[in-house]
Amino acid sequence: MAHDTAQREPAVPAAPARALVPLILPALLVGVGASLLFVGVSEAAEQLQHVLWKNLPDALGIGRYSVLWMLVMLTATGVVVGLVVWKVPGHAGPEPATLGLNAPVLPPPVLPGLLLATALMLAGGPSLGPENPIIAVNVGLAFWAGTRLFRRLPGGLWPALAEAATIGALFGTPVAAALVISEALAGRQLKGLLWDNVFGPLVAAGAAALTTTLVAHPTFDLDLPSFGRHPGWGDLLAALVIAPLAAALGMCAVYAFPYAHGVFRRLGHPMVALPVGGLVLGLLAALGGHLTLFKGLDEVAELARDPDGRSAGEYAVLAVVKLAALLVAASCGFRGGRIFPAVFVGAAFGLGAHALIPSVHPALGVATGVLGMLLAVTRQGWVSLFTAAVLVSSPAVLALLCFASLPAWLLVTGRPQMQLRDDGTPVR
Repeated sequence: MAHDTAQREPAVPAAPARALVPLILPALLVGVGASLLFVGVSEAAEQLQHVLWKNLPDALGIGRYSVLWMLVMLTATGVVVGLVVWKVPGHAGPEPATLGLNAPVLPPPVLPGLLLATALMLAGGPSLGPENPIIAVNVGLAFWAGTRLFRRLPGGLWPALAEAATIGALFGTPVAAALVISEALAGRQLKGLLWDNVFGPLVAAGAAALTTTLVAHPTFDLDLPSFGRHPGWGDLLAALVIAPLAAALGMCAVYAFPYAHGVFRRLGHPMVALPVGGLVLGLLAALGGHLTLFKGLDEVAELARDPDGRSAGEYAVLAVVKLAALLVAASCGFRGGRIFPAVFVGAAFGLGAHALIPSVHPALGVATGVLGMLLAVTRQGWVSLFTAAVLVSSPAVLALLCFASLPAWLLVTGRPQMQLRDDGTPVR
């Protein structure tokens, strides 16, 4: 009966090629532009970071990552970002705690301040990544330019192209964008086939990823010791335990998020909340060390260079302090995303599992720790699975990740997310 019913249902009509071809040029332009903006902001932030954290302390005769310098720099970063939020037109965009990867279309006057606040944050050391504000800027620019240059195309096309392009640029591959798009489309009534709907965004993501690869040569492979074996029952058990435990740790920050945000909101003015947040981040850095600063990708690579170089307790401190720093930075008003610092927390958690139980392979520990942490913090299943997989580049680990994602997802689904509504209540 079910088979007969399926046969009687009309097939979803596919879009003709002539409807898709006009999307290619706009998608290519958005993809290249989104990538160049991401690379430009990242490079500018890295150069400023080099000045602030190397040249300046060396010239002053102060230790680069001394407690004093970390306190000074993070508090000063709160002051300058607070000035941008207070005085620059547009106030650096909406409240960052209310934003996810799906950005609203912001008016052009808001975008310079948001870019400036993001670059200063990346250079100054708070534990946030560039993804959310860069997506928001690219969406705003693409919509503004696209609706003027390509008037015949629907306005709703441009945010989809810009979001896909930015994700492709961030990860250096269009695969992540394809997964995010398919997840976003899952609950919608599609007009046409899935690949018709993702055609334009995939062109944009591919162009952005290729541009980023050619210009910046990014890599996510941590070069951990190769898994190099067929998964055993012990590996499966480890994966099924580590991922949910990492997700549970991440949920601690998720549940604390509205309360931490409420504390900083009661401080009122950005010139109070952001410097106080910077000072708290400096104190956390003094506790956890310099590896708990910045967005976390370079620091994860440093951890991975010597998986056996720290004790389980040291890895636990790194994970907890970095998660607390992510919570504070996201709560006090710094403009930034949560994916990259969450990767550091998950990796430190997984390496701690390896240090505690040496039979847990470090690649498996890192991948499952990152998977669980990202599921809790982002609630993006495909992005979490993809990111965990590319960090270790092992097909054998990928099979284990698919199983490990199930209990971790059961732990987080239906619960509050690390994103707030305008009234301060968590999104579910």
